[in-house]
Amino acid sequence: MRRRTSWIALALVGGMLLTGCGATTPAPSNNSSSAASAPKTWTPDATIEIVAPAGPGGGYDMLARTMERTLTGDKLVDKAIIITNKTGGGGATGWAYLNTHKGSGNYFAANSPQIIQNNLLGVSTLSYKDFTPLAMLQAEWEVVAVPKDSPYKTGKDFFEALKADPTKISIAVGPALGNDDHIQFLKLAKANGITDMSKLKFVVYPGAGGEEIPALLGGHVQAMTISLGEAMEQYKAGNLNILGISSDKRLEGDYAKIPTWKEQGIDVVFPHWRGVVGPSGMTPEQIAYWDNALSKMSQQQSWKDAMKKMNMDVYYLNSADYKAYLEKSTQEESDLLKSVGLIK
Repeated sequence: MRRRTSWIALALVGGMLLTGCGATTPAPSNNSSSAASAPKTWTPDATIEIVAPAGPGGGYDMLARTMERTLTGDKLVDKAIIITNKTGGGGATGWAYLNTHKGSGNYFAANSPQIIQNNLLGVSTLSYKDFTPLAMLQAEWEVVAVPKDSPYKTGKDFFEALKADPTKISIAVGPALGNDDHIQFLKLAKANGITDMSKLKFVVYPGAGGEEIPALLGGHVQAMTISLGEAMEQYKAGNLNILGISSDKRLEGDYAKIPTWKEQGIDVVFPHWRGVVGPSGMTPEQIAYWDNALSKMSQQQSWKDAMKKMNMDVYYLNSADYKAYLEKSTQEESDLLKSVGLIK
């Protein structure tokens, strides 16, 4: 009886010792919880490819190559970057190629308002919704120009005359209706109270500025809607007058005398922008990486200097703001193109 009691006592003591040792071991479930709550990050795991959806030397190509120089030269990424040119379809070929890499954060493509307008006009089935908007990066500005001897000296003079008789003034546009040059003018007409924009008298020049400017200076049209870059040579030479510019503030240097539309009481700011989109299916972590890298890129002096040489302004929007801008612009441009019968 005494021996049995001793064994029971030993068993109880052993159990207490084992329990004590177990209590000092961290619970595995707590470790798992900490790991799960740690923030996820992503970085490129291979070569980065920037798609320029046009041939070498154009605006898309210049943007892609300037990005490569700044991102690698200023050590904002630690992977090599290659540029791939894909021509055709007004950008659609390059954008379609981009989406063969769905879900990858190592690929993105240059884009512009073409991605909106091609879709609205039925040129392409692709829209911004088929991609992951990453950033708006640069802008050039639109202007309305008249000959130096024009009776219209200000934007107010011009649009008052146009409102009184929309058929009175011939307006050059190129290379086709439905592009940014055309849409800028429709936005201005609407802001100036012109209700029936189907009466506006546009003359289309497929050769764009190369045909529009001689037509304006030769008296074949009374005004033209065009990018500043195309008009600046004749403006500097004093052969034409620019009534207003679509920028948010006055430019500097040679263009400081050009008034913005806003300062003339016309609530229009309209960038001809370029940016980048990624393929569909990118993760929040991939988007966050590029938000950080591209935001830093837009602040680099090397980037600012490159934009100045290209006659572009730095015009940065992050992924969320860019997506909202694309959504708003798509609706606005759809309404304007419907108002002139270009789409139903």
